Amino acid sequence: MSICSSLARKFPRLTIIGEEDLPPGEVDQELIEDGQWEEILKQPCPSQYSAIKEEDLVVWVDPLDGTKEYTEGLLDNVTVLIGIAYEGKAIAGIINQPYYNYQAGPDAVLGRTIWGVLGLGAFGFQLKEVPAGKHIITTTRSHSNKLVTDCVAAMNPDNVLRVGGAGNKIIQLIEGKASAYVFASPGCKKWDTCAPEVILHAVGGKLTDIHGNALQYNKEVKHMNSAGVLAALRNYEYYASRVPESVKSALTP
Repeated sequence: MSICSSLARKFPRLTIIGEEDLPPGEVDQELIEDGQWEEILKQPCPSQYSAIKEEDLVVWVDPLDGTKEYTEGLLDNVTVLIGIAYEGKAIAGIINQPYYNYQAGPDAVLGRTIWGVLGLGAFGFQLKEVPAGKHIITTTRSHSNKLVTDCVAAMNPDNVLRVGGAGNKIIQLIEGKASAYVFASPGCKKWDTCAPEVILHAVGGKLTDIHGNALQYNKEVKHMNSAGVLAALRNYEYYASRVPESVKSALTP
């Protein structure tokens, strides 16, 4: 309610699509955020976006990505995702980690926000890569099946990480903890991938469905990423080339 209502009030011509249905009626004023982040406003707007109209943007919101892990107390898996799309393409995104550093002691700063815009860059983290030649796969912790495990095994991984949240998995890619995110299954939705995709693309990575198709984010698109997700910071082609044909034929876009 806070995210969608605040955005709708400030930018009434936006299309906002969220994972949670909002109850009708008035929103408590305490939930309305009307401030702005001066640090971001100091940045130049990439020229290709300077003429965009508010009504041409679609905002995809997942207020709590990694829900199952949240209920189990695995708080570092949890993110808040806000992605912005224009003409069907994800162009700006925010991954907030409300519980970042929650195990780092009382003096640690709790929470962080990673954000990015195509043509400008990605901010709020230190970019790191997995050592060359290492294939570390991150995949689902709570939505696995035979297709998922077959596809992961085909990558010939040195190690497999099973964690919650699409936002969390993309953070693993950009911070050098994993080299590819492989999820050969429907289940992931557009609000799970819009924001993380931007952060990854802004630093030279690539996110597609399991067939290598770019994901579309226009307002009419179906919400489910029915052909799964494949993402890597580097060497995307290596991982794409190893997806078994049996997996591809089982997942139709």
